[in-house]
Amino acid sequence: MNGVEVRLRKRLGDFTLDVQFQAPPSGITALFGHSGSGKTSILRAVAGLDRDAVGHVRINGNVWQDSSCFLPAHRRPVGYVFQEASLFPHLSVKANLEYGWKRTNASTGLEFGKVVEVLGIEPLLKRATQKLSGGERQRVAIARALLTSPSLLLLDEPLSALDHAAKRAILPYLQTLNDEFGIPGLYVSHDPKEVAQLADHMILLERGKVIAAGSATDLLTRLDLPLANYDDASAIIEGEISAHDDTFHLTWVGMHGGRVAVCRNAMPVGKRARVEILAKDVSLALKAHTDTSIQNILPATIVDTHDINPAQIMVRLELEDGQLLISRITRRSAVSLGIREGMQLYAQVKSVALIA
Repeated sequence: MNGVEVRLRKRLGDFTLDVQFQAPPSGITALFGHSGSGKTSILRAVAGLDRDAVGHVRINGNVWQDSSCFLPAHRRPVGYVFQEASLFPHLSVKANLEYGWKRTNASTGLEFGKVVEVLGIEPLLKRATQKLSGGERQRVAIARALLTSPSLLLLDEPLSALDHAAKRAILPYLQTLNDEFGIPGLYVSHDPKEVAQLADHMILLERGKVIAAGSATDLLTRLDLPLANYDDASAIIEGEISAHDDTFHLTWVGMHGGRVAVCRNAMPVGKRARVEILAKDVSLALKAHTDTSIQNILPATIVDTHDINPAQIMVRLELEDGQLLISRITRRSAVSLGIREGMQLYAQVKSVALIA
């Protein structure tokens, strides 16, 4: 079977890590949960750094670990990116990259120049690592991991040590990795914003157990899970660039049954795009109003509702193409509108952020 198959068990402090999950053979799978939920322990075990974790690890049908086999870390083709870049301080950027690349079969591995280009680090090759910013160090660390031609990328909160500006700068590079190289990745995070922007698949962890697994777009909007109850809860909608409006500096992202506007972007018409829509930016209406400043109005059907607190509820909505939105509204508004499952109405989206 292609993809990532993991079944691991190990005692961790006051609880037991006991997980079983599968991840697709491409794209980023986020291991998401609060600090101490076992995320990093899973990465270490998959990398072969923890012999005490029993179970099995199979990547694209290749057994790395089971009851009769345990490949040591140096024989597991993983690229590991840590919270800190951990570059060799005595080597230049280029020498850091070549360290792993020269130890692989360069004729069958990833092309050095291609990796350098995709991560945007060509201007850094001659620099000493001490002269790099935090974001630059992490881009070099990711490039070094890729140049080992891994079967699996392991990324342990690679953005956690960066400030907001550095995170924003490096996220677009991470978003291109799957399209450019097609290597599956396990990405540890406790930041729902990162997950929303990067992940295709998600494993939600709590005290060493998997409490949910599936597509990120589904889990981000499931009202029975904690993500949808965060203050900045959001949904991810996929479409394609359908038009540019140079007069009002807008770009339209179209999907079946509607379109939404974002600030003017240079992406070409026809390019696939992902947008993030915060639940607090979605209001509901029984009719498609034209006498409003809101430009993004999408027909939708109510799938589910959930009480957040005595004053607010969350509403899960299905668009005409099956994609999902969530809306946080007051209980008073819900009663006034007669909100109920199966009801058809209109989602009025105040703000949309283009994320890929």
